[in-house]
Amino acid sequence: MINLKDYGYIETEGTPDGLGGGRVSRAVIPGRVTEFRRNRYTVMTERGEADAVLKGAFVHEAVVREDLPCVGDFVWLEFNESGVSRISGLLPRHSKFSRSDFSGHGYAHIKANREQIVATNFDYVFIVTSLNRDFRVNRILRYLTQARASGGTPVVILTKADLCEDFSAEVEEVRGAAPGVPVHAVSAHTGFGLDGLDEYLQPAKTVVFLGMSGVGKSSLLNALADREIMTVKETRGVDVSKGRHTTTHRQLIMLPCGAMVIDTPGMREIGLIDVDESIAEGFADVEELFSQCKFRDCGHESEPGCAVQKAIENGDLSRTRWEQYLTQRREDKYIDDKSAFLRERTAQYKVWSTQYRAELKSARKNGGKRK
Repeated sequence: MINLKDYGYIETEGTPDGLGGGRVSRAVIPGRVTEFRRNRYTVMTERGEADAVLKGAFVHEAVVREDLPCVGDFVWLEFNESGVSRISGLLPRHSKFSRSDFSGHGYAHIKANREQIVATNFDYVFIVTSLNRDFRVNRILRYLTQARASGGTPVVILTKADLCEDFSAEVEEVRGAAPGVPVHAVSAHTGFGLDGLDEYLQPAKTVVFLGMSGVGKSSLLNALADREIMTVKETRGVDVSKGRHTTTHRQLIMLPCGAMVIDTPGMREIGLIDVDESIAEGFADVEELFSQCKFRDCGHESEPGCAVQKAIENGDLSRTRWEQYLTQRREDKYIDDKSAFLRERTAQYKVWSTQYRAELKSARKNGGKRK
């Protein structure tokens, strides 16, 4: 018998009866989604691992509510010992990592805000990047902004430290750009720095790995598990610092220490979504200057008495950090504007659809044809 609490489960009030609609013909038990691939879910339950699909009625309700299950979710499962089980309900999430997605993939085409949920119910977000030519502070800050909005605690992991003679400058650069965020330089190959991650990798705690392809997420996971869980492909050509993307789907993996890792495929782009408060938190030093400007509607460009421009001239605020702030604010506004447009278009489509159906019904009732 498996103790689901080891997988982070916290008992909730109420019963699952009737979730997903229809009659429940099998025992309904809680479980945690550990893998999703090709419309099939792997769910860990107290009775063991189960292969599952979404219950038909639940699919419609979940799509409308925009809360289809994701790796890390706790769900209600109609358990079938001899076949495929059915997911009939979703338990409340305490954290989720999302990004904007306007590609129209999967169910995204019906979602007005185009939110793609990457992982849920985690305690820490490991933002993984390598100490080579992929190292970009701006990219790390973008991940940090979305991580702050997720409900998890962000931690920056700088991998491939064994390939650098001196990485102190990079570490300090990240610490300066993200005050208060833990930064760890590690090497999965030599084991350097891995013991510094023990404070996060505690029993029943969940960590999600986020980062671009080839930054060493799979190698780091193998090192923490002390065995090869993910196959790491050979490096490309003569560039020994750049690995190949190996993770093709999201999955939750239990480590020997009792902590869990949600490994995700590399993301070349991360679209910020619902991050207004996160930007304010991450750039609190910048926004604090706004109240010191002479004019309340200061544009922070060439207006007299602008505290931002004065801070830049005095060296109290770097121009790089100011540009980083403006970039994230511009992207946040772009996503908001595009989401608003899509919501308006969806609402208009519903009006047209309702009118069309009403006209068809009227035509059939009168025995005529719609013009």
